[in-house]
Amino acid sequence: MPLPAISLIAVPGRRRLTIELAREAERRGFAGIYSPSPFGNMSLCEALAWTTQSIPFGTAIAPIYTRTVGDFAQSAAFMHEVSGGRFRLGIGVAHGPSHVRMGVTPGRPLADIRSFIERFRVQEGLGPLPPIIIAALRRKMVALAGEISEGVVFANASLSHMGESLSALPAAKRDDADFFIGNMLPTCISDDIEAAKAVNRRSLTNYAFLPNYRNYWKEAGYVEAMTAIETAIAEGRRDDVTMYFTDKWLSDNTLFGPASRVREGIEAWQAAGVRTPIIVPSSAAGNQLKALEEVFAAFA
Repeated sequence: MPLPAISLIAVPGRRRLTIELAREAERRGFAGIYSPSPFGNMSLCEALAWTTQSIPFGTAIAPIYTRTVGDFAQSAAFMHEVSGGRFRLGIGVAHGPSHVRMGVTPGRPLADIRSFIERFRVQEGLGPLPPIIIAALRRKMVALAGEISEGVVFANASLSHMGESLSALPAAKRDDADFFIGNMLPTCISDDIEAAKAVNRRSLTNYAFLPNYRNYWKEAGYVEAMTAIETAIAEGRRDDVTMYFTDKWLSDNTLFGPASRVREGIEAWQAAGVRTPIIVPSSAAGNQLKALEEVFAAFA
């Protein structure tokens, strides 16, 4: 079975170690390294351009409001050239709380993404630009990815709904091996299944407070659970939110349990059309370092 990709975050104090872990993932043959936005994923990717040799890598999502288009293009062109074409620029509009932190007022998501890509691609004098991957959840953004980009990346998507999501892509893109289709998968490897489920519930708690995720999960069939979460939030019962993440929902949106079960889960995602499942590692027995140790052992 083709190995999945891995999500890495360069946590302060462990940045050099993160680079070493990336090189170990490369040595072991993982399909790629993709980094979400915390702690400077563009900087991490620039480091990977210099310190790795063959593994594809990229931003899982770089919020388009954090830099000017020209600055994004200059950095992206640099990494594309230095890495020999291994860098992918994953972009997205991110979420309401991050807009507040950035001090920006976004427009309409589809229009903003389209405008960004149009302006990105007309930048001149920088050399070749890398492929653009659009972070998406719902059908309209998936369809836009199929129209104007080189790939789509989901995060915390539902396996049972993936066929419906991918049907928004043109058939030619779904069948094109060069069109990137990825999903960031919260993963906890442990023989203690209940402990692993608890970790994934905690990992996804913040997403339950984001309307766009709740709307996606309603679309995926979890209307009752998401409505209950909305009621809990409205009533100030924030600590009750995780109780509505049922075992069925966890199995549909995350990977947990012994290594053999996680490997089977990766195969199921690949069979559903996700060419590059991206493990987002957590551990029931430690931090990100322990989680990566468990991932390496599971796919040795």
